[in-house]
Amino acid sequence: MDETAIAFEHPAVRAAATSGADPLDRISVRDYVCDIEIGAFQAERGVKQRVRFNVVLEVSRTTAAQDDDVDKVISYDSITEAIDLQLSTERINLLETLAERIAERCLEDVRVIRAFVRIEKLDRIPGTLGVEIVRSQKGAAQSLRQVEKPKPQDASPHPLVAFISNTVLHGPNLKAWLDVLEAQPEPAIICVGKAEVSAPHAAHKLADRRIGLLSIEQNAWVLAGQDDRCVVVDSRTELDWAVKHEQMSVWAPSKIVLDAIEKPKVDAEHPERLALWFAEMFQAARFVLIGSDAQMTSEEVPVISLPLDNPDLLNT
Repeated sequence: MDETAIAFEHPAVRAAATSGADPLDRISVRDYVCDIEIGAFQAERGVKQRVRFNVVLEVSRTTAAQDDDVDKVISYDSITEAIDLQLSTERINLLETLAERIAERCLEDVRVIRAFVRIEKLDRIPGTLGVEIVRSQKGAAQSLRQVEKPKPQDASPHPLVAFISNTVLHGPNLKAWLDVLEAQPEPAIICVGKAEVSAPHAAHKLADRRIGLLSIEQNAWVLAGQDDRCVVVDSRTELDWAVKHEQMSVWAPSKIVLDAIEKPKVDAEHPERLALWFAEMFQAARFVLIGSDAQMTSEEVPVISLPLDNPDLLNT
């Protein structure tokens, strides 16, 4: 194999060149173009650009062709759905990260042995900028066999999202509230408001939003510094892990807010409403307001308001 000659070929050619003596079957989606917001540079925020996807999946051979049974093969739609689902989940800075996430989604199907993912930006330069990755199923058998459809993975548990006011954060009942939150049947994610110290303001709206979010994150670290059970977390991936492992987390909002596909209509000046947006986005089991006078309702998440001086009310 001349790797230089095939370096810029379509992923299907690269898959064929690295297949070995007993090649697997392949399915592919070519030149799937989407308008998306992606990029680490400030100039790429708030604007969409054309991105092209080419995906090739090497799959376990089955008796589908002999039986003419559509239920035994992987649908081509599964590739475009993996792309579309990832694009709708979060805003991503790097093509490398996007390719990795799409490959992971494709490999969730145990019938996929290898995933070749190439992603290219079409509007940044006169040519294209891109990345290609290859990921493999760990321990996958490649022999001819009858393959069942994969069973759906267990969904992550729905957390309890709690907003605690600065009065609670700096008050005598903080430990009691944390004890009660830790004892709840759902893993707890704690949200806080802006730090009590005065934060500067910027004339530019986006800059001012970032300053406000950083002020909330300062307060998150204040809480973490008062109790070792509270772990500051800023990404959806780490929050998913924390929920599955029943870790009590404190939400640092900047990354999730700035990378959200559907950005919140509120900002750090209304931290309770920002926390409710997060609870809805995260499909929380409950949203609890502790020591706040904010009046809020939600059609997606039950909202409970509790006074700051009686933690036991959360158990009733």
